[in-house]
Amino acid sequence: MSKKTLDRDALPYRPCVGIMLLNDRGEVFVAKRCGSEADWQMPQGGIDEGEDARTAAFRELEEEIGTAKADFIAMTAAPHRYDLPDELLGRVWKGRWRGQEQMWMLARFTGTAADIRLDTAHPEFDAWKWVDADELPGLIVAFKRPVYESVLAEFRPLIAAPRG
Repeated sequence: MSKKTLDRDALPYRPCVGIMLLNDRGEVFVAKRCGSEADWQMPQGGIDEGEDARTAAFRELEEEIGTAKADFIAMTAAPHRYDLPDELLGRVWKGRWRGQEQMWMLARFTGTAADIRLDTAHPEFDAWKWVDADELPGLIVAFKRPVYESVLAEFRPLIAAPRG
């Protein structure tokens, strides 16, 4: 039986948000996907019907890392897109999307390490850490790297925090 070939160009992008969460030292929160060797990413997820990007971002923080203790700083001026690589197309999201179109939010974490709980109702991550913003692109899977570089460039003027 032959596998049905998907027409990438006919598939839409999944409406999504991403969150660049900063601590008081200007470091960025990243988490490792459950069961992966080294697939780190910032929190992200779909925008529900009738939901705005900012509301979705805080909901995703709560769902993915167990807390939404954060103050909003900024949102990207426009969405950022990435396409799934061929080997994932049709395998994730039930084959409904070609990739994601993400609005990104920058926020400052206002909680403590004890507030971050990866043992959520539907765990996506099994480890987390704070990293220097310049480390981000090297931690991210290759097909998402251009989005991370672009978001980082857009938010860089707002990331700086006094070191102490």
